[in-house]
Amino acid sequence: MQPTRSAPLHPVRVSGGRRPFRCEDRSRRQERPHARLGGVAQPAAQSTPTVLVIDDERSIRLLCRVNLGASGMTVLEAESGEEGLELARRERPDIIILDVMMPGLDGWDVARELAADEQTRDIPVVFLTARADPVDRRHGRQLGGLGYVVKPFDPVAIGGVIENVLARVERGEQEQLRDEMTSEEHQ
Repeated sequence: MQPTRSAPLHPVRVSGGRRPFRCEDRSRRQERPHARLGGVAQPAAQSTPTVLVIDDERSIRLLCRVNLGASGMTVLEAESGEEGLELARRERPDIIILDVMMPGLDGWDVARELAADEQTRDIPVVFLTARADPVDRRHGRQLGGLGYVVKPFDPVAIGGVIENVLARVERGEQEQLRDEMTSEEHQ
């Protein structure tokens, strides 16, 4: 069983701890000198990327939590767009995995609000959705998405996808990621 942290929205934090993650641009993140997970302090030098998974399907969040945790990432979960926005603003994760089709505030609206908010506009967004139409991919790109994963997806590969996006963002390759997001519509 993975450690759980209680908060008003009950996000789940999972720490894998396999590899340290060093992000050169921490200007958008709050420093977490000693993130407390299950009573264990983690020094900043060994911080792991924090991924916020916003999806209304519990099974998808579970697949992401288990596989991202196994890749050494800290995972936060939100089951609605509203909860996801609040968590993103409070925790300022390194990256967000965002479902498009959710009741209430859908993923498109969440992406718009994230992009409009100074605190969250620089957080990379990877859409994880059953919407596979090229029009949807283009729409995700227009909203600032840097990745597009279509359900059903390979849950074991999700850690590699997120690591790749984070590494490329660190190298300043956001435009290339957006271009690839829409060029994959022909594959």
